Amino acid sequence: MTDSNDRDQTEQRVEDFRTKIGRLREEVGKVIVGHRDVIDGVMTCMLAGSHALLEGVPGLGKTILVRTLAESLSLHFSRIQFTPDLMPADIIGTTVIDESSSGAKVFEFRRGPVFANIVLADEINRATPKTQSALLEAMQEQRVTVAKTTHKLDLPFFVLATQNPLEMEGTYPLPEAQLDRFFLKLQVSFPDREQLHAIVDRTTGSHMPTVEPVLDGQAILQLQQLVREVPVARHVQDYAIRLLQACHPDGDEAPDMVRRFVRFGPSPRGAQATLLAAKIRALFEGRFAASTDDVKAVALPALRHRVLLNFEGEAEGVRPDQVLEHIIKKLPESKA
Repeated sequence: MTDSNDRDQTEQRVEDFRTKIGRLREEVGKVIVGHRDVIDGVMTCMLAGSHALLEGVPGLGKTILVRTLAESLSLHFSRIQFTPDLMPADIIGTTVIDESSSGAKVFEFRRGPVFANIVLADEINRATPKTQSALLEAMQEQRVTVAKTTHKLDLPFFVLATQNPLEMEGTYPLPEAQLDRFFLKLQVSFPDREQLHAIVDRTTGSHMPTVEPVLDGQAILQLQQLVREVPVARHVQDYAIRLLQACHPDGDEAPDMVRRFVRFGPSPRGAQATLLAAKIRALFEGRFAASTDDVKAVALPALRHRVLLNFEGEAEGVRPDQVLEHIIKKLPESKA
């Protein structure tokens, strides 16, 4: 009887999860046309308590997608427009000399826009690496240190960054250490004809859709806890680890393509991101257990920004996605 009750409770929690996520998708869909995989990817990062990097040419709706998601959540939202002259203090804040009510001079910390639940880092690769690195501590440890004083950030906290492709003029490549802290890298593709019709209808008419908040911070933290409880069988975890190892040119199961074109593969964060994203995908589909198919489905966004190509790979125009697709095709699900 106890096992039956536990199973019923689990099924109910999964169904509640899908209901809440469905409402969130519906609100975002009032404004955003298409991009279901990108929307699910951003929500996956939110549910993992981590960060998303959205890449695409200007005008594809990256910023409005993030802003619409923020409007669908009862959370504190801030936007940072990254430019070449942006300084680290413009992000994390700075200590200033102020005057107290008694007339004495005191040091006061003025919080920067990073002190929010959702931070939109717009066109993050327009700023210099020095400024980009100001987000490192906040993204990894949910805190910032200024003048030897550590300030904790409120939870939930996640950074949603947008960037233009590196071949665009006036951009700086993100440091590898910062790239590794993004949970997923999501490619925002150009819409098809039907989607373009829907976009034009929504944006050139007299009626503009309004978005209502459907989740608050406490609800998000509860969903994040449910994600952590999703079980992963040992063979599924082993497949994710072997997939990660196959991305390294010196890995036992690395195919020839990896040995030829890859300089360095993902760090252990890649395996963590892959398995957490697989758990969330399982919940999206109403399952309380992750499978190898879930791992394969999330491998590209979880690992593409963590696969560093060597000179030959870059010269040949090889993309990390091609390398990962080749690995997934060649790697058996179980090791004999």
